[in-house]
Amino acid sequence: MSEDVRAPFSAYQKRLFWFLSVACFFEGYDFFALSQVLPNLRRDFGLSETEGGWLVALVNVGTVLAYSMVGLADRLGRRRVLTITILGYALFTLLSGFAPNAPAFALLQLCARVFLIGEWAISMVIAAEEYPASRRGLVIGVIGASNGLGAIVCAGLVPVLLKSPFGWRTVYFVGVLPLLLLAYARRSLRETARFEAIQRTERPSIFAIWRTVHAGRVLQMASTWLFFYVCSQPAVFFWKEFAVAERGLTDAQVGGIVAVSALVSLPLSFAAGYFLDKVGRRIGGSVLLGLLALGVVIGYSAHARWQLAIGLTLATVGVSCSLTLLNTLTTELFPTEHRGIAFAWSNNLLGRIGYWAPSIFLGPLVGSFGWGPLLRATAVFPLISCALIWVFLPETRGRELERTAEVA
Repeated sequence: MSEDVRAPFSAYQKRLFWFLSVACFFEGYDFFALSQVLPNLRRDFGLSETEGGWLVALVNVGTVLAYSMVGLADRLGRRRVLTITILGYALFTLLSGFAPNAPAFALLQLCARVFLIGEWAISMVIAAEEYPASRRGLVIGVIGASNGLGAIVCAGLVPVLLKSPFGWRTVYFVGVLPLLLLAYARRSLRETARFEAIQRTERPSIFAIWRTVHAGRVLQMASTWLFFYVCSQPAVFFWKEFAVAERGLTDAQVGGIVAVSALVSLPLSFAAGYFLDKVGRRIGGSVLLGLLALGVVIGYSAHARWQLAIGLTLATVGVSCSLTLLNTLTTELFPTEHRGIAFAWSNNLLGRIGYWAPSIFLGPLVGSFGWGPLLRATAVFPLISCALIWVFLPETRGRELERTAEVA
């Protein structure tokens, strides 16, 4: 066993581990919040299913615009930009609860997503740079899996909060409170040692990476993200719409299934990084992306409630664990001076096309085909991502960042 495996984390690494985990908790809370309140929000604002799809698509544009936050991390530093994203997300989450109409809500949530996804991406970069190579997957996995806790909390709270006098708005009022505590705790956060080591007077442009040998790797990683999102985002996000409209489940029944699936999948999600460190990114990725495809097929085909729960659980495991895989690869495959910008291009600008575009096209097609057939068809896309990993991306398990960023 190598020395860095035996050495315990320092006191700062332990605090940082907690800090980044709490930050990623809200990515899961926010993602499930909108999916859980969407039917209620549509009724409140008088939106059709198609209009609801457009609202979701507009909100998700914020995940693309988050590139501005992630790219800044290579110019202003990880610590400073993470602080900005935490405070920005807290503000716009609170304001979302006061939205007077659908356009205002969509715009406020779009802004919240810019800061939220920026916070999530920078957390992954910091985790990759501050922990040893032999446990990089484990650390990124546990931090990323914390969004599963957010999903469980959200799933358990939403049915209760929907009955409050403020209805779905309460979900956003409650969601901002712990984040304010996190904003206070960030004062002990340091800049990463790797970023400090490459400090320069020149601030790199977001287009700088296209003039390097890593340009092709950006396209490879972006394609892997894109095909993953084409399946994972709508499959999990619209499951409540499917369960209510085509299987006749109530809000409480859906909330129960979502909570159970998140709870059952949570230990596996936390173990995903350890699994990837043991078997490698390619073999591990094949298992995890395969689980996502299988879960989507079952989750949108079954009729019995227990079968639906199994399908959603497999899909949830596949989504959360595959995020660990792709987060790890994206932070490993680029040099420190371009790591934030590379993440911004691979995930936010190019990969996220697969995140927001399906919401635009699915809404108009639901009336003709139904949620089930449409979402089952997306199960092929994680398999395409898996193929791209095997064909184009190197195995990075156990290698230092300075080596994993090498391009042959």
